Amino acid sequence: HHHDKLDEDFLEQHTEGFAATLHAAGLSAPSTAAVAAACALSQEDVVRFYRLFARTDKVLTVFSQGINQSSSGTDKAGSIINCHLATGRIGKPGMGPFSLTGQPNAMGGREVGGLSNQLAAHMELDNAEHRDIVQRFWQSPLIADSAGLKALELFQAIDRGEVKAVWIMATNPAVSLPDTHRVRAALEKCELVVLSDCMRETDTASLADVLLPATTWGEKNGTVTNSERCISRQRAFMDAPGAARADWWIISQIARRMGFGKAFHYRNPAQIWREHAALSGVENGGRRDFDIHALQHLSDTEYAQLQPLQWPLKTRVQSEPDRLFSRGIFYHPDGKARLTAVTPSPPGQAPDDIFPLILNSGRTRDHWHTMTRTGRSAKLSAHKPEPYLEIHPRDASAFCITENTLVKVSSPRGEALARATITDNQQAGSVFMPFHWSGPYASDSVVNAVVNPFTDPLSGQPEFKHTPVRIEPFNMAWQAFLLSRAEITLTGHVDYRIKARGRGHWQYELAGSNCPDHWEDWIMSLSGKETEGIERIEYADPSLQIYRFAWFKDKQLEKCLFIAPSHAQLPGRSWLGGLFEQAELDPAVRIHLLAGRPAVAEEDIGGVLCSCFGVGRNQIMTCLEKGEAISVEDIGKQLQAGTRCGSCIPELSALVKNQPAA
Repeated sequence: HHHDKLDEDFLEQHTEGFAATLHAAGLSAPSTAAVAAACALSQEDVVRFYRLFARTDKVLTVFSQGINQSSSGTDKAGSIINCHLATGRIGKPGMGPFSLTGQPNAMGGREVGGLSNQLAAHMELDNAEHRDIVQRFWQSPLIADSAGLKALELFQAIDRGEVKAVWIMATNPAVSLPDTHRVRAALEKCELVVLSDCMRETDTASLADVLLPATTWGEKNGTVTNSERCISRQRAFMDAPGAARADWWIISQIARRMGFGKAFHYRNPAQIWREHAALSGVENGGRRDFDIHALQHLSDTEYAQLQPLQWPLKTRVQSEPDRLFSRGIFYHPDGKARLTAVTPSPPGQAPDDIFPLILNSGRTRDHWHTMTRTGRSAKLSAHKPEPYLEIHPRDASAFCITENTLVKVSSPRGEALARATITDNQQAGSVFMPFHWSGPYASDSVVNAVVNPFTDPLSGQPEFKHTPVRIEPFNMAWQAFLLSRAEITLTGHVDYRIKARGRGHWQYELAGSNCPDHWEDWIMSLSGKETEGIERIEYADPSLQIYRFAWFKDKQLEKCLFIAPSHAQLPGRSWLGGLFEQAELDPAVRIHLLAGRPAVAEEDIGGVLCSCFGVGRNQIMTCLEKGEAISVEDIGKQLQAGTRCGSCIPELSALVKNQPAA
């Protein structure tokens, strides 16, 4: 506004509500100084950003969960849209607001009505005309006329006894939802919990009454839609194992047994597609954005061969994708967009003297959601085998926390354990913890047990990015790691347990507050009753509280355990883990095994940084120190690190930057 970059003609012809929106913005952001103070930014940076936005015609505002996962996320997204509408930067090449969703096929889920306030084909539950269209199309005697319960509302209703049966599909709410203790308590008291999933060992599965084996990604046959509305055929490349079946088949079979066979007569995904496409075009005529009715008559063969395309579709052959809003027409009765007057609101809970830090949660580089599948991959677990808490050095000093020590992070809702990572990449006053680790892989590291359950009143999105917490050292009498060829069940003495998949073995990170009287008795209790052909070696120094143990069978390493008073006194895991891949251990290797390191230092690659090619930190540092590489590109040429997915490049760049000049 102050830079005179409003598109007055666009606002007049294609929008409503600008005056009220501008007035509200002026009240909450009266000056750049006020904005800078509210955002903890320098005024110079704010002015520079405003000027850049004003002077650049092609502006694409890309936002994701930092905006969405907030108790005012809808308003934040609305403010971004307001800026693009006010400047006419929407519906044109290289311009517009673009939300990067947190789920694959999130767009596809919305197309079929996958939210509690939606109907199929992008129609709205609170729109009487839309309800009438869907009801007539499906010839349904009844149709809901009010929104259902959003995710957190649903589990709160279960907890109150208002919902007595729940069917959970393709998600793990006992880990993924905030205030997980209440979610788990609700599932425990629910009369009937049905779970459709592809993995048996999940936190939610342990609370379910009925398990329905479902197909997973490589076994599915259907379509997915990405964030730019591009529909792609997904074709199965693996057969469904055992009794696993597609979701549509499971739903149809249940519906038939409930007496709704006429409405659920589907034989294959192509038949469902034809119905879905037909519904999108009923009484549409351009009045609704989602329209693929041109494809409602695809044969099974044509559906199988369907090529990627972007909706809306006016004809079966798409010469050029239709750019939404390119003519300034929006999906309101008068065709005009609505600007929304926004009054900023603070997070649901502010930090205080008891909980002074702000917890932010999110993803790591290699894992996906609650690790039910990625946790079984040695390659994906190599980079970060443990949950961690990123802490700014100032906060670490204030709370007496040092690198790689165990930390307990607490809120009024619960607590979680993690390994401390001290870095100035984290903002002072804030800490970050990933949300992936769940029951099968960690004893007490579910971060959502800590996260508060405040939600956006419109979207229902939880405030995952802002929970006031306190942190403190989790002091243990001993810390250890156990590498085992076979998966084992740990019993007794363990207060902290992490399990990670390695190549040919499982890695367990352990800590406890009490030491057993005899370590060898404890480790033998974990090893089972099999003793034939077993060889073992051990080293103990009671004065230093150090114990090391290795077990061999048929000239292969079966288990090794390293125990010390602190994490810093333990050797690295990479060289030891590599021994499990050897068909036969050389006698010279055994000599060095309990030392935890090879005779030749170069044989230990160090912690893996590049998961794609299994390149370790020690290999990269050697390459840099020898002058074989002076850039990330050089590292790629020498070791391949960073040349495939590129997700390790930021860490490689940091190593290059911190390397002393020759």
